[in-house]
Amino acid sequence: AAGGGRCGGTVGAIFTCPLEVIKTRLQSSRLALRTVYYPQVHLGTINGAGMVRPTSVTPGLLQVLKSILEKEGPKSLFRGLGPNLVGVAPSRAVYFACYSKAKEQFNGIFVPNSNIVHIFSAGSAAFVTNSLMNPIWMVKTRMQLERKIRGSKQMNTLQCARYIYQTEGIRGFYRGLTASYAGISETIICFAIYESLKKYLKEGPLASSTSGTEKNSTSFFGLMAAAALSKGCASCIAYPHEVIRTRLREEGTKYKSFIQTARLVFREEGYLAFYRGLSAQLIRQIPNTAIVLSTYELIMYLLEDRVQ
Repeated sequence: AAGGGRCGGTVGAIFTCPLEVIKTRLQSSRLALRTVYYPQVHLGTINGAGMVRPTSVTPGLLQVLKSILEKEGPKSLFRGLGPNLVGVAPSRAVYFACYSKAKEQFNGIFVPNSNIVHIFSAGSAAFVTNSLMNPIWMVKTRMQLERKIRGSKQMNTLQCARYIYQTEGIRGFYRGLTASYAGISETIICFAIYESLKKYLKEGPLASSTSGTEKNSTSFFGLMAAAALSKGCASCIAYPHEVIRTRLREEGTKYKSFIQTARLVFREEGYLAFYRGLSAQLIRQIPNTAIVLSTYELIMYLLEDRVQ
């Protein structure tokens, strides 16, 4: 199972890498915003001639994709794949090891295997995994943000790591860690929504009206939809932490801490800036989570059958 998870994670990382690069570029402060001029009528003036007010419009997912392909070439869509592949297996391994260890501990404190145990275990596992893996994700983000002129050589993973160490020291590898901790809330929100939807599916009108085999397939697809919906809601609610994290990881940045970055982004770009790149994130994450959670449910269901 661990091998399957690792293999699936690797394939997933390769296929979703372009979306992640686009998402990171959209989140950064160096995104080239198009300036659009809107005529603004001043009611105070007698002739109502008005002034021209410049407003910036964020480019969409496809525009960023086109721009990367034209200016940097298709290879740039796979920036940061090296650290991603290096990080996927260990981060999963650390996460699951911490999750089961935490679950043992929390089962002794709360009602065994209750939702609160799952939530606390997931939160603890995410905390440890983020702390250990932050240097690898920092290098990945920095590589994804590096723009190149077609034909010029880009830094590889080791060169990028060495450069961060030379310019910022060990502390440089831990940029954006506070934002990652804030992102743990996403796991908790996702669990909470998923569990309540699961409960509704078990007790809902559909559950009672269908028979044996049909019921199993209905509940499987129902759980898949519940997983997708809960992940989608959680991503939307907790997404701003990702934008803040990317900003904190930028080179030579004016962004210093989590709160200061949040204030600065809000003041300079407005609240919509916190949701730049969200579409790329949803396309990348929802199918993945739906498959992982529903597969997990299926395995648990088969095991339960075996036991009975």
